[in-house]
Amino acid sequence: MKDGTPVTAICPGTYDPVTNGHLDIIARAAGIFDRVVVGVVREPQHKQAMFAVEERVEFLTDALSGLENVEVEVFAELVVEFARRWGAKTMVKGLRAISDFEWEFQMHHLNRNLAPDVETLYLMSSPQYSFLSSSGVKEVASFGGNVGDLVPEPVARRFQEMFPRPKPGAPLSPQE
Repeated sequence: MKDGTPVTAICPGTYDPVTNGHLDIIARAAGIFDRVVVGVVREPQHKQAMFAVEERVEFLTDALSGLENVEVEVFAELVVEFARRWGAKTMVKGLRAISDFEWEFQMHHLNRNLAPDVETLYLMSSPQYSFLSSSGVKEVASFGGNVGDLVPEPVARRFQEMFPRPKPGAPLSPQE
């Protein structure tokens, strides 16, 4: 707490879907800040969401229920405006690889130009999650692969509903 006021950070993202890597970053942020607001982008501009925002929020709320100082909210504004709305002076983001750094470097400078009062804190991914991305998980799941170790159980279950696994040796289409 600073001057008796809880220190708030935001963890913004699309979370389409939330992965265990996301949860690791959020949990670590919750250990640093008094309050963490996980901001879920309503309609991402740079990619088409697979899951509706309500479902993404439900996955996150369920997975983060054990963290008392974390809440989940939807936003559809500039991320720095979302931070200001919550009184957050810090955005927490995870970094996995050089490709993340290049994107985040650009976004950091854009956000810093818009809101010099909002800092960005980057947490390196834990080694076991350094390869993990939502897009990679979607790719594996879409081919019937097991993603149970990569995402919370409700997300893995939803993928199984969306992409039932074919029986081994079964033809992929009637023509085969």
